[in-house]
Amino acid sequence: MRLMIASNNQGKVREIKEILGPFFDDVISLKEGGYVIDVVEDGVTFEENAAKKAREVMELTGYAALADDSGLAVDALNGAPGVYSARFSGEGATDAKNNAKLLELMKDVPAAERSARFICCMALAVPGKPIRTVQGSCEGSVLFQPRGEGGFGYDPLFFVPGEGGTFSEISMEVKNKISHRGKALRAVLAILEEEGL
Repeated sequence: MRLMIASNNQGKVREIKEILGPFFDDVISLKEGGYVIDVVEDGVTFEENAAKKAREVMELTGYAALADDSGLAVDALNGAPGVYSARFSGEGATDAKNNAKLLELMKDVPAAERSARFICCMALAVPGKPIRTVQGSCEGSVLFQPRGEGGFGYDPLFFVPGEGGTFSEISMEVKNKISHRGKALRAVLAILEEEGL
C-alpha cells in the first residue's frame, strides 16, 4: 500500500519515513508524487487542520494519506505560537524569522518561566474508512539563544531537560523516540497494526 505524506516539509517527511517506511510498500511526499495541493489550514486546533489535510490529499490522490499539524505551545505566551507556529512571523515566515520573533517576545521571561511543549496531531485517511487522529507531545523549555545545527523549525530553541540538549543537538534516533511527532507516529503504527491495514 502507498502512503502519501501530506507535507512538503522535508524535515517532517524524513522523520515520518524513518518510522513508517517499513510498514508500507511506498511512502512518498506530495512533491515526490508530483502532486501540487495547498490546503488552507483554517482550523482552530491541530486536529482540525490535520484531518482536513489528510482528507483533501486522500481525495486528490486516491491513496492513504497521513497529515500532521504540529507546533510549539509556550506557557508564558498563553499557548502561542500554537497552530500558527509555521507562520508565526507573518507573511514570508521562515524558521529564522519565527525563532527571532519568539526570542523577542520571550526576552524578559526568566528561565524558570520558559516552559513549553511541542504538540503534534496526526490524521490518517484511508479510502473507505473513517479518518483517525492521534496526538503526541513533548515537554521542554525555550532557551535564550539557539543551540545546535540539526532539526528544523523551533528545534534549536527547544531544550529537553532529560536529554541535556535541544532538538537540534540530540541525534535523530533519540529525537524520534521522545519527540511529539515520534509519539504520534507510534500511535499511528498502533492503529495500522490494530486494523490490519
